[in-house]
Amino acid sequence: MGRTKPIVANEYVVGLTDGEGCFHVNLVKLSTYTSGVRVQMHFHVKMQEKDRPLLEKLRNTLKCGEVYFQKEKRANHCQCYRYTVHSQKDILAKIIPFFLKYPLQSVSKRESFKAFCRIGQLVAKQAHLTKRGIKRIQLLKAKMNRKTIGLA
Repeated sequence: MGRTKPIVANEYVVGLTDGEGCFHVNLVKLSTYTSGVRVQMHFHVKMQEKDRPLLEKLRNTLKCGEVYFQKEKRANHCQCYRYTVHSQKDILAKIIPFFLKYPLQSVSKRESFKAFCRIGQLVAKQAHLTKRGIKRIQLLKAKMNRKTIGLA
């Protein structure tokens, strides 16, 4: 009997990320930091509660991160689970190299990832510890997760 070709886990991760993923950089003003700002890099995939096994598969493939319940308070949204990686070490050593090896297909996600990578390079070089580095990160962050508005 012929078997159908199974989806390769790496291609699955790329497809799921193209559809439901987010590369995010959070900048928090803190006077205790020499640059005055803490840089937090995150990778998220959020899905409906019934799709939690898919997020577990994602975590097992990437070998990092956590899956947790995220209570939804908005009336028109269902309860969901979120896979998240917030460890700077895992972002730099696992997430960025994975998506460099297995490129995203959607243009907007690919552009966000490109800026995310450049921010990761600045963080790896400790440029985020300077005011000049923070300015560069802010400019790159502004290029991420843009929504395009079509004309009717």
